[in-house]
Amino acid sequence: MTIREVVQILDGKVLVGKDRLDEPVDTACGSDLMSDVLAFVKEKAVLITGLINPHVVRTSEMLDITCIVFSRGKMPSEEILDMAEEVGITVISSPLTTYTACGELYLHGLPGTKPKKKPEEV
Repeated sequence: MTIREVVQILDGKVLVGKDRLDEPVDTACGSDLMSDVLAFVKEKAVLITGLINPHVVRTSEMLDITCIVFSRGKMPSEEILDMAEEVGITVISSPLTTYTACGELYLHGLPGTKPKKKPEEV
Protein backbone atom coordinates (compact mmCIF):
# COMPACT_ATOMS: atom_id res chain seq x y z
CA MET A 1 0.00 0.00 0.00
CA THR A 2 1.17 3.57 -0.61
CA ILE A 3 0.73 6.68 1.48
CA ARG A 4 -1.60 8.00 -1.23
CA GLU A 5 -3.90 5.02 -0.63
CA VAL A 6 -3.75 5.61 3.13
CA VAL A 7 -4.89 9.21 2.57
CA GLN A 8 -7.81 8.04 0.41
CA ILE A 9 -8.90 5.28 2.79
CA LEU A 10 -8.77 7.55 5.85
CA ASP A 11 -10.32 10.59 4.15
CA GLY A 12 -7.14 12.34 5.19
CA LYS A 13 -5.62 15.71 4.58
CA VAL A 14 -1.88 15.76 3.81
CA LEU A 15 -0.18 18.35 6.00
CA VAL A 16 3.45 17.53 5.15
CA GLY A 17 5.00 15.32 2.50
CA LYS A 18 2.83 15.71 -0.59
CA ASP A 19 5.90 14.77 -2.63
CA ARG A 20 6.13 11.39 -0.84
CA LEU A 21 2.62 10.04 -1.45
CA ASP A 22 3.83 7.17 -3.64
CA GLU A 23 6.13 5.74 -0.95
CA PRO A 24 5.14 2.25 0.22
CA VAL A 25 4.05 1.35 3.73
CA ASP A 26 4.18 -2.22 5.05
CA THR A 27 2.33 -2.11 8.39
CA ALA A 28 0.32 0.16 10.67
CA CYS A 29 0.10 0.80 14.40
CA GLY A 30 -2.38 2.80 16.42
CA SER A 31 -1.19 4.10 19.77
CA ASP A 32 -0.96 7.15 21.99
CA LEU A 33 1.81 5.56 24.05
CA MET A 34 5.18 6.08 22.42
CA SER A 35 6.65 3.31 24.61
CA ASP A 36 4.28 0.86 22.89
CA VAL A 37 5.27 2.24 19.50
CA LEU A 38 8.92 1.63 20.39
CA ALA A 39 8.09 -1.96 21.35
CA PHE A 40 6.00 -2.90 18.31
CA VAL A 41 6.62 -0.76 15.26
CA LYS A 42 9.00 -1.54 12.44
CA GLU A 43 10.20 0.60 9.54
CA LYS A 44 7.92 1.61 6.66
CA ALA A 45 4.96 1.84 9.02
CA VAL A 46 2.03 4.18 9.43
CA LEU A 47 1.56 5.46 12.97
CA ILE A 48 -2.01 6.45 13.84
CA THR A 49 -2.27 8.52 16.99
CA GLY A 50 -4.28 11.18 18.76
CA LEU A 51 -1.20 12.36 20.64
CA ILE A 52 0.00 15.72 19.39
CA ASN A 53 3.46 16.51 20.67
CA PRO A 54 7.05 16.52 19.37
CA HIS A 55 7.73 13.08 20.90
CA VAL A 56 5.59 11.53 18.18
CA VAL A 57 7.93 12.83 15.49
CA ARG A 58 11.07 11.96 17.45
CA THR A 59 9.85 8.40 18.05
CA SER A 60 8.83 8.06 14.40
CA GLU A 61 12.23 9.24 13.24
CA MET A 62 14.02 6.71 15.46
CA LEU A 63 11.97 3.85 14.00
CA ASP A 64 11.96 4.99 10.34
CA ILE A 65 8.18 5.37 10.40
CA THR A 66 7.08 6.59 6.98
CA CYS A 67 3.84 8.35 7.87
CA ILE A 68 2.06 9.78 10.92
CA VAL A 69 -1.72 10.04 10.90
CA PHE A 70 -3.24 12.30 13.53
CA SER A 71 -6.72 10.96 14.24
CA ARG A 72 -9.95 12.70 15.22
CA GLY A 73 -9.14 15.66 12.98
CA LYS A 74 -6.34 16.83 15.24
CA MET A 75 -4.01 19.41 13.76
CA PRO A 76 -0.40 19.50 14.96
CA SER A 77 1.49 22.72 15.59
CA GLU A 78 3.82 24.28 13.04
CA GLU A 79 6.74 23.11 15.22
CA ILE A 80 5.66 19.48 14.82
CA LEU A 81 5.04 19.88 11.09
CA ASP A 82 8.45 21.51 10.61
CA MET A 83 10.13 18.68 12.53
CA ALA A 84 8.39 16.07 10.38
CA GLU A 85 9.30 17.86 7.15
CA GLU A 86 12.92 18.12 8.25
CA VAL A 87 13.21 14.35 8.81
CA GLY A 88 11.10 13.33 5.80
CA ILE A 89 7.99 11.97 7.51
CA THR A 90 4.61 12.47 5.84
CA VAL A 91 1.92 13.86 8.16
CA ILE A 92 -1.81 13.38 7.63
CA SER A 93 -4.85 14.49 9.61
CA SER A 94 -7.89 12.19 9.48
CA PRO A 95 -11.38 12.80 10.87
CA LEU A 96 -11.61 9.13 11.88
CA THR A 97 -10.95 7.86 15.39
CA THR A 98 -7.76 5.89 15.94
CA TYR A 99 -9.74 2.65 16.27
CA THR A 100 -11.70 3.22 13.07
CA ALA A 101 -8.63 4.33 11.11
CA CYS A 102 -6.76 1.18 12.13
CA GLY A 103 -9.75 -0.96 11.19
CA GLU A 104 -10.15 0.67 7.79
CA LEU A 105 -6.49 0.17 6.92
CA TYR A 106 -6.65 -3.45 8.07
CA LEU A 107 -9.80 -4.06 6.00
CA HIS A 108 -7.97 -2.69 2.97
CA GLY A 109 -5.06 -5.12 3.44
CA LEU A 110 -2.52 -3.25 5.56
CA PRO A 111 -1.46 -5.55 8.40
CA GLY A 112 -0.71 -4.47 11.93
CA THR A 113 2.72 -4.73 13.45
CA LYS A 114 3.69 -7.73 15.53
CA PRO A 115 5.75 -7.68 18.72
CA LYS A 116 9.46 -7.58 18.14
CA LYS A 117 11.12 -10.84 19.13
CA LYS A 118 13.47 -10.83 22.05
CA PRO A 119 17.04 -11.92 21.19
CA GLU A 120 16.57 -15.28 22.93
CA GLU A 121 13.47 -15.99 20.77
CA VAL A 122 15.17 -15.46 17.42
